Amino acid sequence: MESHKDHIHLLIECHPQHYIPSIVKAFKGVSARLLFKKHPELKQQLWGGHLWNPSYFVATGSNNTEKQIRAYIQSQKKK
Repeated sequence: MESHKDHIHLLIECHPQHYIPSIVKAFKGVSARLLFKKHPELKQQLWGGHLWNPSYFVATGSNNTEKQIRAYIQSQKKK
């Protein structure tokens, strides 16, 4: 995982039977709940009290491309 001011990169391995929107919803929900529990003042600073935008981007890879994807995510730390 790598975070930026307005987005994060995640490399997640899941099976085809997993429903990607449910994975994203769970990640966003749990992370927002934990962050707001630790820092309740943030909720007042955010527009509408929401941590995450409802949209997201997903791309698929394979065992052949995992190394390149990891390298890309790691390279974002330097930017």
